[in-house]
Amino acid sequence: MNILLLGSGGREHALAWKIAASPLLTKLWCAPGNAGIAREAECVALDIANHPAVIDFCKSNAVDLVVVGPETPLAAGIVDDLAKAGIKAFGPGKQAAQLECSKGFTKALCTEFNIPTGAYGRFTTADDALAYVRAQGAPIVVKADGLAAGKGVVVAKTLVEAEAAIAMMFDGAFGSAGTEVVIEEFLAGREISFFALCDGETAIPLASAQDHKRVFDHDEGPNTGGMGAYSPTPFVTAEIHDQIMARIILPTVAGMKQRGAPFRGVLYAGVMLTEQGPKLFEYNVRFGDPECQVLMLRMMSDIVPAFLAACDGELKHFDLRWYPEPALTVVMAAKGYPGDYKKGTCIEGLDDAAKIEGVEIFHAGTAAKDGAIIANGGRVLNVCAMGKTVTEARERAYQAVDRIDWPDGFCRRDIAWQAVEQERG
Repeated sequence: MNILLLGSGGREHALAWKIAASPLLTKLWCAPGNAGIAREAECVALDIANHPAVIDFCKSNAVDLVVVGPETPLAAGIVDDLAKAGIKAFGPGKQAAQLECSKGFTKALCTEFNIPTGAYGRFTTADDALAYVRAQGAPIVVKADGLAAGKGVVVAKTLVEAEAAIAMMFDGAFGSAGTEVVIEEFLAGREISFFALCDGETAIPLASAQDHKRVFDHDEGPNTGGMGAYSPTPFVTAEIHDQIMARIILPTVAGMKQRGAPFRGVLYAGVMLTEQGPKLFEYNVRFGDPECQVLMLRMMSDIVPAFLAACDGELKHFDLRWYPEPALTVVMAAKGYPGDYKKGTCIEGLDDAAKIEGVEIFHAGTAAKDGAIIANGGRVLNVCAMGKTVTEARERAYQAVDRIDWPDGFCRRDIAWQAVEQERG
């Protein structure tokens, strides 16, 4: 099969690495790709926002399957446009992508189909939003309704923080994403990531994971796209797993089908494990980044047939197998991220770091220049490792981090601290 992968981040490098291992693959392209993806696929300078150009490329290169990595092209309806051109694509159509593109859409779906989530309000003016938070009190969560690259969520511990977040969003900090704001109840508990592969009717669970959103150790500092993750998480027991499938994932898939917007692709549920049971706090309509990296390391099955089964409505006959060993990833980011950071700094020592047993390094924001690897984004590298325990995987990942010579980078040093504490007993 000829496959085209869209995207340029760490998630896409992990997907390229996994797709490249499939015996079904003839040729893999990635648009636009990065310096690490170039080892697995032929990178092509396609503007993925230009749907006719993507369609032309697929036709002239006899592409059999397009795999869409990031959310922005999904929100723009690329899967619908490819389907109209007779090209198979993995990912939800524009209507179904609203589960991520509109926080309000998801909240309304939860209300309609009785999916457990926090209480909320939707607002189009700052005055109404301010009145609501003052009535509710803090802590409270303020979200830009639309896509804001994982940064449009403020967990306000005080009313002053909530008021500032509302002002920022309505002042256009996130552009059109903030023209509507969703304010929701602060859910106390443990946050986990849960993934399911869906074909519009059937959903099969992928492995659980735990992400680390805050930029600094001890969950300090602003939210980011994710600073590290590990899988599986010990906090998703068999019982909790079944509850999430029965109360959150399956009612969502049934609800979307009922609404005439069947969901095909990867459904990523951000779930809070509260005292009242699992509650949904957000949906994403693609693999998480950096959770995808640890899922790909742990997936024993070939991923290409899984993508095809999701596209073709065949998941009810499908099963995925996983390696039992845990996988962990540490994100190395450019100093200053998620604020202003410098591009073009040189990274050395990657080959040496990759020699450590169980280690795999996925590139996120990198580029190649004059034979060197340079930083070209905020989150730059995913240093991943597998081990017999989470503790061993973590030790290997940080050993690899310490071999990477990049003075302009930083990382969190406490990824998977909750699981490591539990292993220590």
